[in-house]
Amino acid sequence: MGKGGRFFCIFTPYALTIAALICLIIVGLGSTDNGTDSLRDLHFFRIDLQNLTTSTTAQTTVENALDDLNITVDDGDIKTALEEVQKYFKIQDFYNIGVWGYCDGNITSKDDYEISNCSKPKAEFWFNPDEVWNLDTLGLDNAIPSDLQKSLKVYKKVSKWMFVAYIVAFAATALELLIGITAIFSRWGSCVTTLVSITAFLFTAAASATSTAMFAVITGVINEKLKKYGVVGSMGKHIYVATWLAVAFSLGAALFWALSSCCCSGRSPYSHRDRGVRGVMAEKAPYTYEPINSPYSSPQPGYTAPPMQHPHPQDPQRAATSYEPFRHV
Repeated sequence: MGKGGRFFCIFTPYALTIAALICLIIVGLGSTDNGTDSLRDLHFFRIDLQNLTTSTTAQTTVENALDDLNITVDDGDIKTALEEVQKYFKIQDFYNIGVWGYCDGNITSKDDYEISNCSKPKAEFWFNPDEVWNLDTLGLDNAIPSDLQKSLKVYKKVSKWMFVAYIVAFAATALELLIGITAIFSRWGSCVTTLVSITAFLFTAAASATSTAMFAVITGVINEKLKKYGVVGSMGKHIYVATWLAVAFSLGAALFWALSSCCCSGRSPYSHRDRGVRGVMAEKAPYTYEPINSPYSSPQPGYTAPPMQHPHPQDPQRAATSYEPFRHV
């Protein structure tokens, strides 16, 4: 197989690597202000607060908190107060959470989620409700249930690992594309590219598994602890399709890179070095005779035939009828 065949042999893993990189880019652009409306709506997790002010449990909780401060208001005032707090601190109807940040917006009468703002991208991002909802400003940072606070602490730590895993997966996949060019010329290039592709696959799979498991746990905890207050959590769909497609493409690329390092050689079978050794072989004509190698027909190298001794003089007539053995070819 020559260079042309080598090129076509690595085309498949190279295309799979490009597909994996595109999927990782889509995941990274989710819930950021750097993409289209579809990318801004791409999220791992969504917090829905549209029913916060209509929840009787939330109103009762606020009323009890105000009673502790010797402030008495009726239910109508509490609902109005919650609405004013939402307007004053710009608490939106929903929040979409991604890798680099979050996007928020309002829900229309047609139940459409319209994004109005996205946070600035931040490394090792995690959604902090105390900071985003200004709970620390209101002195309500301790209002979050203890079980949810523990889950948020775990989420904070795990989200950092998830961010690092996605960054390493993206960098390894991009490096895989660059090194993959050298695989056209030799198997050594394929071997190095295979090692890089395995690294990219492992970190892509780890990041995808971490995000899926982590936000599944967060969704369950929020719905269990805060649903009675009108707070509902849900997981996205399209971003998980993108991240797990990246895993599938990365795995396929790693397998095909390994196959190209074992089976596809860039060396031509007609080497110039072998031409002098092979020499030129004459083609035998059909239905011809050739002498049979024997000590009587042609001397062997290093062999000296002993002199023939005849006790009687040879018969001239018999010597004339002597023949050389032949075989039919």
